[in-house]
Amino acid sequence: MKKLIYFLSCCFALWLLNTSVCFAQLQEQRKNLAVGINGGVNFNRMDFSPRIPLTSLNSPTIGFTARYIVEKYFKMICGIQMELNYSQRGWKEKIEDGSGDTYHRDISYIEVPVLAHLAFGKDKDKGLRFIVNLGPQFSYYLSDKENKSATWDTSHRPNGVIAQYDKPIEHKFDYGLVGGAGLEIRTAIGAFLLEGRYYYGLSDIFNNGKKDFFARSANTYMGVRLAYLIDIKK
Repeated sequence: MKKLIYFLSCCFALWLLNTSVCFAQLQEQRKNLAVGINGGVNFNRMDFSPRIPLTSLNSPTIGFTARYIVEKYFKMICGIQMELNYSQRGWKEKIEDGSGDTYHRDISYIEVPVLAHLAFGKDKDKGLRFIVNLGPQFSYYLSDKENKSATWDTSHRPNGVIAQYDKPIEHKFDYGLVGGAGLEIRTAIGAFLLEGRYYYGLSDIFNNGKKDFFARSANTYMGVRLAYLIDIKK
């Protein structure tokens, strides 16, 4: 089911891009290329089954952005956006068993979102636009680090889930769906973008076979991104 959802979502993103190209023949065709940098914060959680009580783990992300505007269809500006990002994810546990333990795990990825880009608003060098990005995202694991408190006693965990401790990342390739919305301010020196995003992982970091402990162990996060883009081709 996860693979089917992912496949259909990728098809939708490709259909949206192809539709934009086809509409360009009827509407106002564009060939606007912009490149720049992005950075922000991920508010990470993991989707575990069996469930583990968690709280948000805040981590940085930084990378490069390339955006190509294909056309303007009525009041909608259509294009495609790709990024190459370094992203920290992971999880932070909410341990309330009286032990005083603390635990969080940082996981680093290189990620590549491939996004259908839609914008509404001023179609000029200066002005305000409302933007929407949606599409698949592919990531590859780089490294991880466990952070445990000096005192450590797992004998009284309320739900008894301790299999995640000292467990290596077993699936290094990560994929899922990402969507975001925000604002773009276009100025004489470039475009400044503020965007909120949500990522829903469809892959697991641990094995999920019948004999494995976790049925699901997927990355999810909400994030805030700032980006600065310069037009290379108008």
